[in-house]
Amino acid sequence: MRSQPRINGRGIFSGTGLIITGLTATLLAMVFPVWSYADRSGTGLDVLNAETVSTGYGPLSALDRDFVTKVRLAGLWELPAGEQAQQKGTTPAVRTAGQHLIEGHTFLDERVRDVAAKLSLALPNEPSEQQQEWLDTLSSAQSVEYDRQFANILRLAHGKVFSVVAQVRASTRNSLVRKLADDANTTVLDHITVLEATGYVDYDAVARDMVADSIPPLTPSPAPPGPTDDPAPAVPMSPPQSPSPTYTLPPAATSPRPQGS
Repeated sequence: MRSQPRINGRGIFSGTGLIITGLTATLLAMVFPVWSYADRSGTGLDVLNAETVSTGYGPLSALDRDFVTKVRLAGLWELPAGEQAQQKGTTPAVRTAGQHLIEGHTFLDERVRDVAAKLSLALPNEPSEQQQEWLDTLSSAQSVEYDRQFANILRLAHGKVFSVVAQVRASTRNSLVRKLADDANTTVLDHITVLEATGYVDYDAVARDMVADSIPPLTPSPAPPGPTDDPAPAVPMSPPQSPSPTYTLPPAATSPRPQGS
């Protein structure tokens, strides 16, 4: 008769300990990724909180500051573009669109400078490099080509800004930025309308551009609130008489006939 193997009590406890250790390690491996992701820095909410400062008008985020900068930059190049369109435009619709640019951005520039002063934000005094390139392109264009370049460059730019305005208006917690977004929305939509009324807008190009650049890059936003000097006004500075922009649309325009027809 074969003898039964002896069972060592230490072996039982040793094996049990290994099992418990293995289960504990497995549980920690499952829990750690969840804990570390929820607590790690760099998530959307962490970034929002890190880049947001408190003001007397509500929290001011980096997106809010970027928006204020964009409004200012828009006036720095669209005001001279509007003046130029009144001089170089070959149709009443193009010249009327230029007038809308002047009136709209004169109003917005006054508003954004007031908002920046109350929030102690520094604002740029020169257009961006890309905006200056757009102005140079318009300056070199003549006749019908000018009309076409004017309508399409400005329409593409306004389309990009329009999406930024909507995002800021939907998410901002700052009352001054919210009101500025309301004013910008009214003005930008008006400008889109009058630019399209020129009859020169290439809608296929607009669609391609919006798809290719669906997320506009951030511009260098003004520093968090602190003592700042009032920026020089964008020119021309003739404040509109009404408290909010009200414009007359140009007459409906037909597409320009091909040359030689």
